[in-house]
Amino acid sequence: MKKIFAKTLGAVGATGFVLSLMAGSALAADKLTLQLKWVTQGQFAGYYVAKDKGFYEEEDLDVEIKPGGPDVAPPQVIAGGGADVVVDWLPSALATREKGVPLVNIAQPYKKSGMMLTCRKDTNITKPEDFRGRTLGVWFGGNEYPFLSWMSHLKIPTEGGKDGVIVLKQGFNVDPLIQKQADCISTMTYNEYWQVIDAGIPADQLVVFPYEDQGVATLEDGLYVLEKSLEDPAMVNKLARFVRASMKGWKYAAENPKEAGEIIVENDSSGAQTVEVQERMIAEIGKLLDDTGTLDTAAAERTVDTLLGGTSDPVITKRPEGAWTSKVTDAMKEL
Repeated sequence: MKKIFAKTLGAVGATGFVLSLMAGSALAADKLTLQLKWVTQGQFAGYYVAKDKGFYEEEDLDVEIKPGGPDVAPPQVIAGGGADVVVDWLPSALATREKGVPLVNIAQPYKKSGMMLTCRKDTNITKPEDFRGRTLGVWFGGNEYPFLSWMSHLKIPTEGGKDGVIVLKQGFNVDPLIQKQADCISTMTYNEYWQVIDAGIPADQLVVFPYEDQGVATLEDGLYVLEKSLEDPAMVNKLARFVRASMKGWKYAAENPKEAGEIIVENDSSGAQTVEVQERMIAEIGKLLDDTGTLDTAAAERTVDTLLGGTSDPVITKRPEGAWTSKVTDAMKEL
């Protein structure tokens, strides 16, 4: 009798163990990896907030957020299988797509560009035509495309000379302007512009040229996947849940910039960020955001027109097909 009882117990125990494994497997959250375009900062607050506040967990997602940096190219990361989704600018994504990596925009949290050229007032530059003969700081690594298109529209050569501009390959700092190595530098409304002010040059001693005001703005910080991801209904569903949770994170960040800044600082392994700076950055980014994350196709077409309008050193040579889709955001609405 004891032997029978022991065997029964063993069978129940084994069955319970199997059921436990099955339940654990059923409850396991779907994994997804996001590669950022730059280091941990307020520029990506929506994603960190979504993770910290449990918005991804609510969508049954386990999201890994990979910071970027000067040596990280998101298109290369996703092409190599290192991420499921990347943050990139549309000009860079389109150029990458034309070179054979089939990136597709699935959502666009940023509806406006934050990019500007910021000049010292004492250079006497008051209009774009005054750029001729000057030295301009430009970010590369894919960030140069909007600038090159703008200069092409202005018919200003980028090889120097009295009628052209000298392009200074700018690091991700504002030193060239502070040290007067450049007359103007690339800045974002939410980041480097304030670094210039923090360095001691007040706003009234600066002249800014926002790309939005110049009619050459291009879409920034969209979410991109490879085409093959969109062929799998399960992946589309996972991406839809990811975008929905991310936009919830962006809304929370915009409404609570101080708390969002604290979350960024907590996730910054470098220890370089401060809550005050991140709070300011997030407040400025709030002015650029879309409420839904849905790509405005007209804005995407304007980006394409801007890039195709360049005559020398074109960013893209033909109008792209399949470079963006509403498949994910449409699925998001049906969740």
